[in-house]
Amino acid sequence: MKNKIFRIAILLSAFSMYGCDELLDTTPTDRISDKVVWENETNVTLYSNVFYAYIDRYGSFGNSQFKGNLTEGLTETLKYGSYVPGSKAGDSNNYVFTPESMSPTGNLLDTWRETYERIRRINEFLVGLKEYSQLPEEKNLLFEGQARFFRAFLYFQLAKRHGGVILYTDMNLQKDKARSSAEETWNLIEEDLDFAASALPSEWDAANKGRLTKGAAYAFKSRAMLYAERWQSAKNAADAVFALNKYALTENCSDSWLGGNSESIFETNYLVTGPNHSFDKDYATFGEIENQGGSGTPTQEMVESYENKDGTKVDWSAWHLNGGTTVTPPYQDLDPRFGASIIFNGSSWMGQTMENCIDGTYGKYMGYRDDTYAKGRTTTGYYLRKLRDEDHTDLITYLSTQTWVEIRLAEVYLNRAEANYRLNKSGDAILDLNAVRQRVQLPAKDGLAGDDLFDAIRQERKIELSYEGHLYWDMRRWKLAHTEYNGYRTHGMKISKNPAGYLYEYVDCDLQDRKFLEKTYVLPIPYSELSNNSAIEQYDEWK
Repeated sequence: MKNKIFRIAILLSAFSMYGCDELLDTTPTDRISDKVVWENETNVTLYSNVFYAYIDRYGSFGNSQFKGNLTEGLTETLKYGSYVPGSKAGDSNNYVFTPESMSPTGNLLDTWRETYERIRRINEFLVGLKEYSQLPEEKNLLFEGQARFFRAFLYFQLAKRHGGVILYTDMNLQKDKARSSAEETWNLIEEDLDFAASALPSEWDAANKGRLTKGAAYAFKSRAMLYAERWQSAKNAADAVFALNKYALTENCSDSWLGGNSESIFETNYLVTGPNHSFDKDYATFGEIENQGGSGTPTQEMVESYENKDGTKVDWSAWHLNGGTTVTPPYQDLDPRFGASIIFNGSSWMGQTMENCIDGTYGKYMGYRDDTYAKGRTTTGYYLRKLRDEDHTDLITYLSTQTWVEIRLAEVYLNRAEANYRLNKSGDAILDLNAVRQRVQLPAKDGLAGDDLFDAIRQERKIELSYEGHLYWDMRRWKLAHTEYNGYRTHGMKISKNPAGYLYEYVDCDLQDRKFLEKTYVLPIPYSELSNNSAIEQYDEWK
């Protein structure tokens, strides 16, 4: 993984003077009137390259989705071990226990300012391209297609949080501008993605490997249109991905999120020298790095979501008994995606047998609130395996370089399954579900319809796309969070050594109920925008 290069035309030596954050957010021109930028393809390529760095900022390795926290921490699937405010510490816990703290003046899910700044830079590029470019028209179309994909991607980040937002498509940056409707916002996103799909090639030459393709535009549209509730558009976009006949599910599920393979449709690569990220250090097991790691760990609720390998549901009641049990949980009998995603007691990690117990050497248990920070310990009895790099052993010297895969084929299958369900095409939806299940040799589903089919789609998305940043937003767009994420707690396994082996005790990891406020389906416009824009009106939910 560390030897991968940042293949997106390698930002060239012109940017070597910048630090990582500066590189990611710096455009190579201060004014669109700098006509020299538009005189040759190399300059325009350098300009457009910066936009590629926006993608992973909103992923599980970035800081723009939830200020560095995984949004799974707002669901039943992940528990952060600290109660002290801070990124990858107590922020997620504070939000699920006291969602009332979210406001127009303080909202960790807010990305308004930085996203609009990025949109402005893309619009600046598009205006300059139109007015000053001296390149052939076919080259201009390729650059415009890439830029409009990025604009759609950024407006999607705003739309999934707010619905209708302020729409800027040029450099007429009037100070006071009203927000558009949700329909108008989704219209722009769809139009930009349609243009990108029409302008971009299905494949680039070797020198441009890693750039946006037609498949990426269609695949992302299949996601965006589910949020827009434009089911036919979502289905058509997914169909277009498969019609390209360029992608295939990896044979092993554990390879599916690694990137650089047949399943990856669009990804961001990293370098040891930067850009890079800290995911391994943040979620390391006890023993990998002193006093760090274990920030967030999978919950017992997530573990119990996995089916048996034969497709049946596991009865976990024997492990919920007061006083615990010395019977080893049926970890080895679960859906293979469990072992590929979660490090459990007795599993192998970095050549060691894990002891996620009170006195463990490789892995260690800590009760929630027993200490201010996790410091590598797990409050649930589990650790994250998915998205981590098992070969990255020197967490002190080097940051992480594993690839962020923004969208992969398994998601497109599941996007189409949901679209088909909404279009009353149950048979087609089941075929897509089974395509994903077949990879891990789970029995095929059949005869499902109505709520049963929707539940199967929910289940498959939760398992297949776990910890890739989908579940929380899925529950919001389905309008299920205010019912299922209210009045519940997460649990784990408190594991201790015992003469018979280990004692497994089912424990409360939250110590108080979690909540979700219905009004937070729409996030507020930040106060900074309200105070500087007399034409904008706060969303009704926040008046």
